[in-house]
This record gives sequence, C-alpha cells and structure tokens, in this order.
Amino acid sequence: MAKEVSMCTQLQQWSPVKETAGAPSIPPQVGYCFHSPKKHPWRPIMGYEEIEVTPMPSQPITNTMVDPCYTPAGMATEPLRFPNLVTGFERSPEHAARAALYTRYTHYEWNQNSIKNYNESDAKRNYSERVRNDIMRMLRETDEIGTQGQRDSGRRIGERITDTTFWRNEVSIEMERLVATCEKLNDTRRQLERAVAGIEGPLHIVQECLYHREKRQGLEQVHDTVEQSLLKEVAILRECQDKFRNMLEKVRQQSKNCRATQHELETDMRNKEYALGIDSMCHQLNNFSKGLQFYAGIERYDPTVCDAARWSAASAATLQRSQSERAKAVQMLSDAENLINVSATEIWDQWSNTNSAFTRRIAETIEIKNKLQLHLHKVTIDCQEMFDVEKTLELLNKAIEDKLQPMKVAHTRLQARTNRPHLEKCRDEAQHRLVKEVCDLQETMETLRSKIATAEGTHQTLLGVRAGLEADLRNKSTALFIDRDQCMGLRRGYPVTAAIKA
Repeated sequence: MAKEVSMCTQLQQWSPVKETAGAPSIPPQVGYCFHSPKKHPWRPIMGYEEIEVTPMPSQPITNTMVDPCYTPAGMATEPLRFPNLVTGFERSPEHAARAALYTRYTHYEWNQNSIKNYNESDAKRNYSERVRNDIMRMLRETDEIGTQGQRDSGRRIGERITDTTFWRNEVSIEMERLVATCEKLNDTRRQLERAVAGIEGPLHIVQECLYHREKRQGLEQVHDTVEQSLLKEVAILRECQDKFRNMLEKVRQQSKNCRATQHELETDMRNKEYALGIDSMCHQLNNFSKGLQFYAGIERYDPTVCDAARWSAASAATLQRSQSERAKAVQMLSDAENLINVSATEIWDQWSNTNSAFTRRIAETIEIKNKLQLHLHKVTIDCQEMFDVEKTLELLNKAIEDKLQPMKVAHTRLQARTNRPHLEKCRDEAQHRLVKEVCDLQETMETLRSKIATAEGTHQTLLGVRAGLEADLRNKSTALFIDRDQCMGLRRGYPVTAAIKA
C-alpha cells in the first residue's frame, strides 16, 4: 500500500503541466500538502504539492491534437507533453535524478515478478491454446453442422422431388386416361345426337304411311295388322327418341363433370411441375452456386398452407375424384352403347314386322283383286245375256204395242154393239167372243208387262253387280297402290339402322 502511495505521489509530482502561450511554463505553487519526514537510502524523499491548474476546453484531447496544426480554434493550451523518466521536468530536476539513482523494489520482488510473469505467460499461453483448440473444435463442429444440415436439407428436398414426381406421374397418367374417356364421351354424344336426328327420318316415313293409308276408300279403310304395326312403330320410335334424349343429357352432364375434373388435374399437374422445377433448382444449389444471397428474416416467414400429409391427401383426393368420374363415364358409355344397340334392334325388328305386315296385306289385296277381276270378267262375259234381255224387253214392248190395235178393235166393236136396239142387245156368241177376246188380250198384256218388269229387274241387278265389282276393284287397286307403291316404296329406300348407328 505504501508502494502504491509512493507511486501515486511520484506520478502526481510528474503530472502534466499547463503551459499557457505567453505565460510562465511552470504553474504557480500553492503549498505542500505532504512531505515524507524520514529519509531512506534506497528511497528518495517524496511529497505532494499543490498547484493551480487552469481548466482546459470541454473538447476531449485525442491523438490528432498532438500535432499543433490540429489544435482546435479557441484552445488556449498546447498539446500535452508527457515527462521523460531520464530528464524529468525543468522545475524539479532533482526528482528525476533521485528516480534514476534509487530503486523502488527488492530483488525478491523482482524475482517474484519474473516468476509471476513466467507463470502468467504459461497460463495465458495454455489458456490461449485451450481457447484456440476450442475455437478449432467449434469451427469443425459448426462446419460439420452446416455440412450435415445442408446434406440433410438436400436429402429431404430430394425425397420431396421423388414424392412430387410420383404424384405428378400419377396425375399425368390419370389425366391421359380421363382425356381418352372424354373423347369417347364426345364420340358417344355425337352418336346420340345423330341417333336422335336419325329417328326423325323413320318416324316421318311411318307417319307418311299412316297419312297415305287414310286415303283408302270404302271398306278398304280397315284397322288391319298393318295399321296396328305402324302405330306400334310410331310409339317405339318416339320412346327410343326420348330415351336417346335422356341419355344425351346425361352424357353432356357427365362430359361437363369430366372436363371440370380434367381442369383440376391440369391445374394440379401444372402446380406440381412448377414446384418440381423450384425443388430441382434448390436441390442443385451448393456453396459454389451463383446468385446466392442473404434474405434477412426469411426463416421467420412461413408461406406454407398445409403439411405433407394434407398435401398427399389432397393429391389422392383429386385422383380419386378423377377415377370416380372416369368410372361413371365408362359406365355411361356402356349404357349408351347398350341403349343404342337395343333400340336399333327393337326399331329394326318393328320395322321388319311392319314390312312383313305390308307384304302380307299386299299379297292378300292382290289375291282379292284377282278374284274380283275374275268375277268382273264373268260379269263382262254375261253382257250378252244382258243384251238378250234388252232385246227381249224390246220384243215384249213391241208385242204389247201390237196387242193395242186388236184391243182397240175389240173395244170398238163392243162399244158399237152397245148401240143396238132394245131386244137386239142379245148376248150372243159374237158378244161372248168379243168379251173373251178383250179378256185374253188384257191377260196377255199383263203377262207381257210382268215379264218386262222381271227382265228389267234382272238387267238392273246385273248392272249393279258389275258396278259394285268395278267399284270394289277400283278401291282395292287404290289400296294396293298405296301399300305397295307409296308406303313400301318409302320404306324400302330408307336404311333405318344406318340412320341410328351412323
């Protein structure tokens, strides 16, 4: 403690002195505050003295102020000057001499100080070596941590790339299958549209056949098997057309659903391609890559919206929806194809049945027509009989006319004999004969008249039979023309199955 006080005293004695420009270099002394009363041979006399010091400017003094050229404006002092241990200050040169001639420490202290310096040097060196080893170990650990972290991150990014590639391939395969199914749906939709439009042709033909058959006359307007087949065919065609329209609406709706699912798959695949490109770029980055930068606080920014499990579940759900819609589309394709085949078979069967009914009806009509023609031919042959009857009628009329004159003569005679006198009016033979003659003529004329009526009735009957045969034959010819030429002409020239399965 005494040593420290002595050093502090000496340092205080050698404290810097304020020298003012144009003033004395030595500060004025105020008085002694302490002086060592006992002198030692190995220690000079020490003491404190009080001096007056003028305050310096508030600006701190730095190394730049050592050179007078850097002295700030308004500073009234020169730069600090530190004392020299040999020369000391000009004011007390004896202090410097005493400091140079007398030692401050003992030899033991000097040795202990050296040992202390050695030990401290060894300790500091050992500590420095430990610190250096710790630093090297820490450098190796941090380098290993960085390398291992980068390796693990790269491995995880590689696994992510594998997962993304797997789901991308699954989505791509499913999208190809869905696109093929959508194309089949479009083909089926166009086929159904053609089927709906194709039924209009057969339906129009059947309706035209019904309209033509309404032109039949007389008893030919019969509700026969042909008309029943035509009405049944109309019902089947309309029923099949309604089925085609319903199936077409279902196919259009399923096509919209498949297109929406395809859009989801395309969006998912596009997102996966984009993410795969980013992950591939990240997987290829290393410490020597170009364009590496620092992004402060990027580790605290979390732009993610889901975890890996939800991501896989979302991809699987998208694939499952696509597979479900594709299964529905395949089932609908099968149903549509089955409907087209069944409807085409049913329409063709009914079309064939109607044609068969037409064929049978035409054959029957031809047979009846031939019989009518035969009977009409016979009636035509019997025209000679009608001519003879007409001749007979003429002869009967002439015979009646011939009997009129004798009748007039007999009547005139009888009238004349009524004018005889009283007793001359005798019923004699002449009178009886005249009366008998008149009665015979009247009877003969009545017989002739009855024969005339009979002949005329026979003649009218023959004429009516011929007219009826001719009318019936004309009606059957008209019906035969309608069935064979008009109806069958339309039906033979239209391939109904080609219109449906085109």
